[in-house]
Amino acid sequence: MVRKKKLQEYAERIKQATVVLGQVSEDTTTPRNIRRAARQSIAALDLTEYTPAVRASNAISILDDILQDPNMPPYTRVKLWNVMSILEAIKD
Repeated sequence: MVRKKKLQEYAERIKQATVVLGQVSEDTTTPRNIRRAARQSIAALDLTEYTPAVRASNAISILDDILQDPNMPPYTRVKLWNVMSILEAIKD
């Protein structure tokens, strides 16, 4: 029962992260490489053959690389930090 509740919570967190990443990937004021990384993170979160924690850490890894980009608008950086904090709570 507890395991099922955790999986539901993780699914909800992944859904929240995907929504924000979707916003970033469609924001035309954000540089193309950052939007591409957001789309790659969504794809990593959608891979159901992995556990939620593996999917989250793959997405975090992609975002971590792109966060160093000096061309990233500050509001986009804040959104991506929020996504990372949502995903970091997902554990196996």
